[in-house]
Amino acid sequence: MGDDGGVVAVGGEAATVEQPEVALGAQARGSANGGGEMSKVGHDASASVLQRVSAVNVGLDSFAEAVRAQGGEVAEVDWRPPGGGDAAIVALLERAWGACGERIEEANAAVVRAIEAARPHAVTVAPAREVVDGLGDGTLLHAGPPVAWERMCDPQRRALAAACLLEGWAPDREAAERRLAAGEVALRSGNEHGHVGPMTGVCSPSMPVWVVRDEGSGTTAFSTLNEGPGRTLWFGVGDDEAVAKARFLRDRAGPLLARLLERTGPIDVLDLAAQGLQMGDELHMRSQATTNLLWRRLLPAFAAEGGEDVGAVLTANHLFFLNLVMAAAKCASLAAAGTAGSSVVTLMSRNGTDMALQLAGLPGRWFVAPAAPVQDALLREGFAPQDAAPDIGDSAVLECIGLGGMAVAAAPAVAAFFGGGAADAAARSRLMGEICAGRSARFTLPALDHAGSPVGIDARLVVELGVAPQITTGVLHATQGAGQIGAGIAHQPLEPFRDALAALVAELP
Repeated sequence: MGDDGGVVAVGGEAATVEQPEVALGAQARGSANGGGEMSKVGHDASASVLQRVSAVNVGLDSFAEAVRAQGGEVAEVDWRPPGGGDAAIVALLERAWGACGERIEEANAAVVRAIEAARPHAVTVAPAREVVDGLGDGTLLHAGPPVAWERMCDPQRRALAAACLLEGWAPDREAAERRLAAGEVALRSGNEHGHVGPMTGVCSPSMPVWVVRDEGSGTTAFSTLNEGPGRTLWFGVGDDEAVAKARFLRDRAGPLLARLLERTGPIDVLDLAAQGLQMGDELHMRSQATTNLLWRRLLPAFAAEGGEDVGAVLTANHLFFLNLVMAAAKCASLAAAGTAGSSVVTLMSRNGTDMALQLAGLPGRWFVAPAAPVQDALLREGFAPQDAAPDIGDSAVLECIGLGGMAVAAAPAVAAFFGGGAADAAARSRLMGEICAGRSARFTLPALDHAGSPVGIDARLVVELGVAPQITTGVLHATQGAGQIGAGIAHQPLEPFRDALAALVAELP
């Protein structure tokens, strides 16, 4: 805006004004037209005193570039047609914000309240077969939506075959793969059994799992113990070393952790997570600080129970808290699921083949699209983008409650994985705020003056703005069983959000 009667342009149109105010063009809410070249129109007296040209450009960058080329100043507004201008999507959005808008808004507010009210506590660690419904002999759980063996990605196949060896269901990997291919071992989506696991997310009956419960809502969720970096099942490595690590967690770590929790009592998981955000974690890709908070909480019980060998292994794993906070996030999401009319996403999950989501207002219904690549990634030396498996894991449950990609501003160190710095991390959290229904009172971001982390991904906003949730995640090798080869941010496909919103609106009166 010119403070001396300059020209103000919106969407490429120009108009003279005699006072410092913006003249909104006719195209401010439609497709911008008019060229980038600005003309001085209006009263001659106004033009004669023109000293400086300033513009507000809404929409296409080319208009702003043309103004700058003529020496003008431009403030740009990032605007695009709702839904990309697609007529069918615009009609869907009109109903979602119009006729159904009040109903959806009230339901979304209730969902955010339910997520924020959840107080999940870790109550024990137990063999999965004892606590997870439907996980008996001959059944394995995996990350992501349901997927048949023949469509599974290589890392998930390797992990499932290794789990068969752990359970003693096959003498070797070849026999395990034959049994899996023949359907002799049942494969189930962990999310449909209250279980969440990062990356391959494999869980077998004898594996120890965190049991996390929210007394207020009555929800319970489970997750295996984090295996740490290196050659492990969750990274899609199924060799002898990976199986040996899984056996150690089952035989030594699980029983000891159960005894530690008997001494300490239940642990408020999201309270520790909230503290970790103030210490440089975003709780998905980075959880070092919060892992240390957990060990501080358990330290007196460790001293009483012993287990030095277990303590040495577990405390060397800077990712150990990840699985625990995922189970807590699953509890909070389950507390909100089933809220009629809500367009808030309570589940996003990937299996390296498909990405799928569920809405709070449509519990149990999967909306599926091909899994995305991890676009903003930093790969280890010697690896190229074509080596990377598509996005995989249940860990996006964290983004559904305001952690991970929503809270990346809290963890500037994570910005290095997408080639940025602290300002870039803050910008990404602000962007995620544009597609969320609320802000968390529990999770605050120091880099944003302790503003609440965005919470409650609203499918309406995702579809309208064309901005997909971003998930901070690891990258697995696609074919060689090499495990993790990098990390970065995966931007989710838009199609499932559109399909879910259409299904929701179709069910509303």
